Amino acid sequence: MKTLLSFGIFLAIVYVGLCAALFFFQRSMIYYPQPRPHGETSATLPLSVDGAELVISVRAHEGPNAIVYFGGNGENVTYNLPSFSDAFPDHALYLMNYRGYGGSSGSPDEAAISQDALALFDYVHARHPNVIVMGRSLGSGVAIRLATQRPATRLVLITPFASIAELGASQFPMFPVKWLIRDKYESFRYAPRVDVPTLLVVAEHDEIIPRASTDALYAAFRPGIATRRIIPDTGHNTISATAMYVETLQTALAQSSKQ
Repeated sequence: MKTLLSFGIFLAIVYVGLCAALFFFQRSMIYYPQPRPHGETSATLPLSVDGAELVISVRAHEGPNAIVYFGGNGENVTYNLPSFSDAFPDHALYLMNYRGYGGSSGSPDEAAISQDALALFDYVHARHPNVIVMGRSLGSGVAIRLATQRPATRLVLITPFASIAELGASQFPMFPVKWLIRDKYESFRYAPRVDVPTLLVVAEHDEIIPRASTDALYAAFRPGIATRRIIPDTGHNTISATAMYVETLQTALAQSSKQ
């Protein structure tokens, strides 16, 4: 009996230790900052925010139309500039490098990134009245929250999820993830408050975001707000390599320009 009790105490200590590790190191499991590519010569915009200096990758363009883009947790957004420039020649492009990414200072967390997104939108909207907000994967959580706080013209969510907290809970079912996690990115809570046309672009075989999570987010929008497009034969990281992906985004942006 004493041996069993000692073993039970040992297991409890191990479990508590693992919970503590998840709590203290959780952000290293959510964010994978990418450095600015060596020798990269694309244009950038310095943006001062509270506690950090951000580097915004840009393609300048005069006129009313602009795209503000938020990337995935391990994405180097600068790599999108060539394809976006070709696909959207009539839009100015502003691609955010989160804190710690692409030369931006600071460390990423949900509250800071959300505030930085507001600052970037305000900068862009003062120069371009027609701002499309676009977010991919982690960036979909940033974009949907922003769209409830600022007058975006259209919202585009690529490989989106309902909640990072729920994704974490499904990956670590033996731990109380929903209690431990600090950066929850609960997109489903913001979806009912979105009042601009929204497009969800879904990879048919997304191996990172379960379809159930995307479906739950889609169901959270009010009727008539969101549409969904599934890109066949694609995964979470390969969706952007298809012609249908680019054509889908072009169609959504063309509709925004006509409104």
